[in-house]
Amino acid sequence: MSEIGGLAVALVGTTASGKSAFAHQFCLEYPEIEIVAVDAMTVYRGMDIGTAKPNARERAEVPYHLLDLVEPSEDFTLYEYQRRAREATKEIWGRNAAAFYVGGTGLHARAILDDLDIPRQYPQVRSDVEEKSRVDLGAAYEQLVRLDPLAASRMEPTNERRIVRALEVTIGSGRPFSSYGPGLGHYGPARVRQVGLRVDVEEIDRRIEQRFRVWMEAGLLEEVASLVQPPRSLSRSARQAVGYRELLRHVEQGDDLETCVKDAIAQSRRLARRQRSWFQRDPRIEWFDDPNDAATRIREILNGPDGFVRD
Repeated sequence: MSEIGGLAVALVGTTASGKSAFAHQFCLEYPEIEIVAVDAMTVYRGMDIGTAKPNARERAEVPYHLLDLVEPSEDFTLYEYQRRAREATKEIWGRNAAAFYVGGTGLHARAILDDLDIPRQYPQVRSDVEEKSRVDLGAAYEQLVRLDPLAASRMEPTNERRIVRALEVTIGSGRPFSSYGPGLGHYGPARVRQVGLRVDVEEIDRRIEQRFRVWMEAGLLEEVASLVQPPRSLSRSARQAVGYRELLRHVEQGDDLETCVKDAIAQSRRLARRQRSWFQRDPRIEWFDDPNDAATRIREILNGPDGFVRD
């Protein structure tokens, strides 16, 4: 493998597709490769079992980045995630190592791999805009038409969530919301090569249920309960983690545990289908059914010109 910095490759796929185990084993064979976790929830400390976070032994064997960045009581934005990912990548390249982006959170993957221009959040502006939109959504939309007619033309006048976000960014940044890139429906030239692990839906469903039952035996319920034990709390973002969200109904509201477990398994299966649809829309991903073939292709990428990030 080349010893020149600037090398990277990505491994994507749905939850329970075997990405993490594959990547870990691959890096055991190639110590000059470091894993960058592409996951919206492994950034939270203490959310370990239900996010399939690598354990202490695995982290001692392979360098991992973007794990345990913040407390689960904090909201962690996509903008901040991208900033930390850029920093991690620079550190990796500074050691003449290669970055191995691994995960299934599609939006976070696009943020890193395509180096998206992501607008920041402006909480005070958003609060003001939300209050005005609740009183008169039509007036809020007309304000957006005046400030950013292109953004307004891309959304329905009744879509409050999108109108509020567009106004928040336009007012907060002083820059039109529509100026932040071509959008997620646009797939430009590959900046980082992506390899996908493809597993059929029935097998994913089976793995998800089996895995969740194992997690329950390993103490997932106790982990969830500890996260909301005063004075601890969960942010709005952390509460959206599939599996945690459903078990919280048992912990906080007393809902039947087995019902919550079954709901968590069902929601995980829905998540897998959404992830599959997201990644299948990207024509740049090279898909493999056989992990050995995927490993061969990753080695080819990192040993050839395709391994260099194209900025």
